[in-house]
Amino acid sequence: MNGSLNILDLVLHASLPVKAVLLLLIGFSFASWVIIFRKKAMLDGAMSDADAFEDRFWSGTDLAALFREVSGKGDGARGLEGVFEAGFREFARQRQRKSLDPRSVLEGAQRAMRVAVMREVDRLERNLEFLANVGSISPYVGLFGTVWGIMAAFQGLGSVKEATIAMVAPGISEALVATAMGLFAAIPAVWVYNRYTTKLERISTRYDTFQDEFSSILQRQIQSDDRA
Repeated sequence: MNGSLNILDLVLHASLPVKAVLLLLIGFSFASWVIIFRKKAMLDGAMSDADAFEDRFWSGTDLAALFREVSGKGDGARGLEGVFEAGFREFARQRQRKSLDPRSVLEGAQRAMRVAVMREVDRLERNLEFLANVGSISPYVGLFGTVWGIMAAFQGLGSVKEATIAMVAPGISEALVATAMGLFAAIPAVWVYNRYTTKLERISTRYDTFQDEFSSILQRQIQSDDRA
């Protein structure tokens, strides 16, 4: 239908630099959505795994038996399981050294848990910065394509005696598609980045809380062993 907006036709008739910009933005958008879906599965898995492990941990099960179960997974221990394994492993190792005072034993276990928490948080937040970069860069990349397209459209008017809106409208429309594509890539990336960052902060806080609670349990264990 005459006068209807045909995005595909505008893209196909755009200049080469504008096409390159559009291709780059499409690549940004595709990569962003791949990261979005993968990261969603990873963060949701971290939350569900934390729920399952805390249910077992606070059910009154023997910590040594729980440690053997978790450590039997090898490198498969993630999240709270990994934090627990690191802390209990270091605690048991330090307790074998009779020369160490109780405070040093507890501090060693706490250091091991802090390292495990940092590694886990780093794993969960990996590639999130790409979403932030796409959200901040894409509008400017799209704007560059728009400016280039408008420049080309107006430059073409130099060879005509009488300029009309009908002569520049197609070129401007082609150029504005780049701005629209830039926003299309940026808006989901920014929204998801903010949402996932908030979720990651909650997970990190949960790990830190468990670390403090487990440290208190280990401290009571040390005091109980010393009185025995």
